[in-house]
Amino acid sequence: LPSHSVSHRLSCLGLSKGVANGGMAQFQETMRQQLESSMHDELEKLLDTTTGAEREVSKKDFEGFKNLFHRFLQVKGPSVEWIKIQRPPEDSIQPYDKIAARGLPDNVANSLNKLVVVKLNGGLGTSMGCKGPKSLISVRNENTFLDLTVQQIEHLNKTYNTDVPLVLMNSFNTDEDTKKILQKYTHHRVKIHTFNQSRYPRINKESLLPVSTNLRMTGQNAEGWYPPGHGDIYASFYNSGLLDQLIEQGKEYIFVSNIDNLGATVDLHILHHLVSQPNGKRCEFVMEVTDKTRADVKGGTLIQYEGKLRLLEIAQVPKAHVDEFKSVSKFKIFNTNNLWISLPAIKRLQEQNAMDMEIIVNPKTLDGGQNVIQLETAVGAAIKCFDNALGINVPRSRFLPVKTTSDLLLVMSNLYSLDAGSLNMSPKREFPTTPHVKLGSSFTKVQEYLIRFESIPDMLELDHLTVSGDVTFGKNVSLKGTVIIIANHGDRIDIPAGSMLENKIVSGNLRILDH
Repeated sequence: LPSHSVSHRLSCLGLSKGVANGGMAQFQETMRQQLESSMHDELEKLLDTTTGAEREVSKKDFEGFKNLFHRFLQVKGPSVEWIKIQRPPEDSIQPYDKIAARGLPDNVANSLNKLVVVKLNGGLGTSMGCKGPKSLISVRNENTFLDLTVQQIEHLNKTYNTDVPLVLMNSFNTDEDTKKILQKYTHHRVKIHTFNQSRYPRINKESLLPVSTNLRMTGQNAEGWYPPGHGDIYASFYNSGLLDQLIEQGKEYIFVSNIDNLGATVDLHILHHLVSQPNGKRCEFVMEVTDKTRADVKGGTLIQYEGKLRLLEIAQVPKAHVDEFKSVSKFKIFNTNNLWISLPAIKRLQEQNAMDMEIIVNPKTLDGGQNVIQLETAVGAAIKCFDNALGINVPRSRFLPVKTTSDLLLVMSNLYSLDAGSLNMSPKREFPTTPHVKLGSSFTKVQEYLIRFESIPDMLELDHLTVSGDVTFGKNVSLKGTVIIIANHGDRIDIPAGSMLENKIVSGNLRILDH
């Protein structure tokens, strides 16, 4: 959708012709007001389709949505002027080693008791062919993402005799299933709280009005709603009452990360850095960034813009500069979405209505073919609103997301060992980078992927693996160097048990392999 959504609609209506330049701006403003007024009327009608608690929750959600929609209508093109982008000042992105060199205090427990771990748990496992919340997919020794998170925090609480709680930000997609599973952790030493992301209406791309006719989540109507991205954490956390509750308990910082990032564990050095700063220069926001590789060219990066540290996402980059944005030499780091944020600062900014995050316009096509847009925000985009924000350039090991079965293969393999819920790279791996793994479409769904591996291959000496077509792996296969296996259409390749493939290309129906 063009950013000039209103003027685009005007020209579609054939109304812009002949309007004098001076009158054009006024005319567009009138149109904007009409669109906004129509949206407000539709939202009121939607609220009238329910009563009680659901109505109250939806009413709060709609306040946030109205604000986003209002800003969307005001947008005049890309939200950054490329010429104003500057490299962040030297001291605004600190190397992790410098933070860690300060050492840890004797009373680590004091710092930990000021911390809350928040996991973004709104996503479904659909991209990996799974039903239900992504956090409930098994990733290692029958442990799910959620199991590993609980084990990590329980280990901290037992080791240091502390009370670090876990907070899950669910969406309407994941809330019910997650709450059912939480009962299994009642005897673990970790308090678990949940709150829900907002529920916003998807907008018809042509009319710029909601596609839903009521607030129910059944049948076709369910397609009319979406959770508005993780930038919604600030408002929904505040609205849930949980933010105030945690501040009253003496909590000062949250550590926020995606639940599918297995590298996002509580780092005591970063926490100590936050808690031990002189009060006059309290850092309210830390973003963990890490060095960009060619696999991360689309990741958001930190820039200096109008005197503030700011997150620049690919969606905000003018088309002419996208290649420059992707360049590893100009923008050397990217956002891991591991964030450390001050709780009192979130409260202050929410109450002042001062959270300002760029709008991400996400176009979707519904099952019936209808084109819609959803307005979203990203949690890291609020960095520019906080005082003394800082980037910390962390080791790549803190960014281990599992988005696909190719990622899953890495974390299930002998490249990692599991210790108290944390994955650690094997000391037997000679270089710290992970192999580049690319599994074809036959492996996309977790169920199919599991059937194709009798056991996970030895990958300690693997650099690169590409697999395409109908391929299966027997037990105790070992992969080294660069291995490419391509089964042509109609062919099937079975890698026999005990095979050792080193710098090999296997294609077609060739099955004779070196052991």
